[in-house]
Amino acid sequence: MSDYLSTTTYLPPIEEFGQRAPGQCTNLSDSEIPHSPFHILNDDVLLNIFHLYQLEISDEYDEDGDPNFYWSGQRWWYKLAQVCRRWRRLILASPSYLDLHLLCTHGVPIANMLAHSPPLPLAIYYEEDGETTEEDEEGLLLALRHSDRVHYISLNLPSPNLRNVITTMDEPFPFLERLYILSRTEGDTSLVLPLTFQAPNLRHLVLTTAVGLVTLALVDIPPSAYFPPSYLLTRLSLMPQLEVVVIEFHSPLPNRNVERQPLNTPIMTHVTLPNLRRFSFKGVSAYLELLARIRAPVLSNLDIVLFNQLTFTVPRLLQFMVTSEILNFSTVRLDFTADDFVLRRHYQGKWTPSPFHLKVPCSHLDWQVSSAAQILGALHPVLSVVEKLTLSHIKHNRSSEWHNEVDRTRWRQLLRPFSNLKTLHVQNDLVGKLVPSLQTDDGELPLEFLPNLSEIGYSGGDDARDAFTPFIDGRQVAGHSVNLTMVNDSEFSP
Repeated sequence: MSDYLSTTTYLPPIEEFGQRAPGQCTNLSDSEIPHSPFHILNDDVLLNIFHLYQLEISDEYDEDGDPNFYWSGQRWWYKLAQVCRRWRRLILASPSYLDLHLLCTHGVPIANMLAHSPPLPLAIYYEEDGETTEEDEEGLLLALRHSDRVHYISLNLPSPNLRNVITTMDEPFPFLERLYILSRTEGDTSLVLPLTFQAPNLRHLVLTTAVGLVTLALVDIPPSAYFPPSYLLTRLSLMPQLEVVVIEFHSPLPNRNVERQPLNTPIMTHVTLPNLRRFSFKGVSAYLELLARIRAPVLSNLDIVLFNQLTFTVPRLLQFMVTSEILNFSTVRLDFTADDFVLRRHYQGKWTPSPFHLKVPCSHLDWQVSSAAQILGALHPVLSVVEKLTLSHIKHNRSSEWHNEVDRTRWRQLLRPFSNLKTLHVQNDLVGKLVPSLQTDDGELPLEFLPNLSEIGYSGGDDARDAFTPFIDGRQVAGHSVNLTMVNDSEFSP
């Protein structure tokens, strides 16, 4: 019995221990071990000792950042819980503090373990060197059915075995933190994670090209978990079947810190993602350096959120847009709201959904226009083909500070990239702010600014119409008439 207990992966009731194993005091009361130095320690001190031991085990197995984690170290508490009733009670009463897990691996009777053990989190580990029997695979599938308890999964199996396992992962794993899937079968790219697989708490993901991951979403990444663009590109190159990539940082990292990264890491070749349909990013603009090295021939949706910055670095975004045919557009909309400005492309007669969406969170109109002017100026080559521009103001209850006066030169900088613009629609609240920028500067030719503009649409009453009159008259004198029309407010609906 003692030999079995020393190797079993589940803990039978203390009454079933039978006889004492070497180094154990299972059948002894506290009064029978007066000379034990641990006997004089109170529960809090003893529990802290267990906790420090657990941390030491963790550091030992993970000191080099080994992605394999400390799988065998998950058993650290098994023997301690069999020493005596007091130790067992302390350990099992503090599963979260001691980070307790039940290890599901080769040779473990999973059904018995789950039936006779406390409902602790599960760590599933079937490594490269172990032989996976039919009983092992049945136990593995059983463990995966307890998806609400699984915290860690590491699988290194032949493709036929992996295929049976992966197809069962078709539900949410709400507490899964680490997922490592590696195939022993080279060249097999037929393995695909189910579309219904979800792991909102996932922190570590390692896959081989044999696993057809189609959606990769890394959301709310804290600064402490920051990874440089080169690191991400290396990982993306191993996932050629990706269809959706979402990378969202929680808070800004200074551009200068990101810009230094390419200097410290080797420039890698371009990554081709032949199935990528959607790319979504939230972070600082310098991180978009990675777009210069991604080729996505069927990309149909690009969604960018840039943290508010003094300066924006977007040349790689421009390069990426130029090479993505679906992102060539002729109609654009700019929305100014209480919290941000949004640039998007018109799509199939509707403003949403849009295949291109760029947002910068900032709260004052003058800052929004300044940021927009800077970004649009950098995107001039793709905006120079735009024929229609709509400027919208989403109404809100913010104080008058949002309406800070905007320098007319900023409006001109915002409009100048639209050199082929033919139609300009302006919502009523923005008319008075925009009109001064349309007047000719000293020394400027009458048709030098927005030379192809032929229609202005506005919402509002006579005041809005009168505001445009000097500009309309000036263009008429220059021999280039501009039609002025009232448009319905629905034109500017979100």
